[in-house]
Amino acid sequence: MTAGRRAARALLLALPWLVAGLLAGAAEIRPTRDYLSPGLRDAQEDPSRHPGWLWVEEGEALWREGARSCQSCHGDIAGMAGVAARYPAVAEDGALLNLEGRIERCRARHQGAPAFGYESEPLLALTAAVALRSHGQPVAVETGGAAAPFLEEGRRFYEARQGQLNLSCGQCHDDNAGRRLRGDVISNGLGTGYPAYRLDWNTLGSLHRRLRACSLGVRAEQLPLGAPEYLALELFLASRAAGLPIEAPGLRR
Repeated sequence: MTAGRRAARALLLALPWLVAGLLAGAAEIRPTRDYLSPGLRDAQEDPSRHPGWLWVEEGEALWREGARSCQSCHGDIAGMAGVAARYPAVAEDGALLNLEGRIERCRARHQGAPAFGYESEPLLALTAAVALRSHGQPVAVETGGAAAPFLEEGRRFYEARQGQLNLSCGQCHDDNAGRRLRGDVISNGLGTGYPAYRLDWNTLGSLHRRLRACSLGVRAEQLPLGAPEYLALELFLASRAAGLPIEAPGLRR
């Protein structure tokens, strides 16, 4: 067999895999609930079966707590409908804030209270309670103007190969979405369900905790919770989810 024929044969053998990769990469981004098992999907919508509702109830109590409570400024928590769908967002001073960051800033600047701290139980609870009011509403983050540089930073992070495994976010969540990895189905990697109760954590956790787990999975540096790089990535993930429903508080395997 000549060298030309060998090359042609190799191309024909590889063609199905190349086509599959192209089709997977171009596949429509789907809500994360579409990748859940039927049982997990049903439990996510049922407060009596969703452990995350324990944090929601705690967060609702925190909303009303104290003389300078959240409620004293914002009124009933029902008024937070649609808020989570618009975060991350650029604040008046040019900082990119996610929902957790906005809550912490409100505590420090308007309530005269110390920050809860990232991944603390009170912050997770209050974030879950606020996010619940946007459950089912479409993601609608601002990506132009002051948000544009952060969006581009997040895009670069998403597309960059990282860690000892030399993998990018997209190689899992675009090229292999729908396939199985370690007994779970790979989703499009959206943040619409966070904070989420993960069965492998046995607790509620933030999106940044999940991003750190992804960094560990590809043997890359785990950045601090609330790191600027993770915030920019969170904005980019939200832009990918534009128009898809908020699922928080989510239920994940």
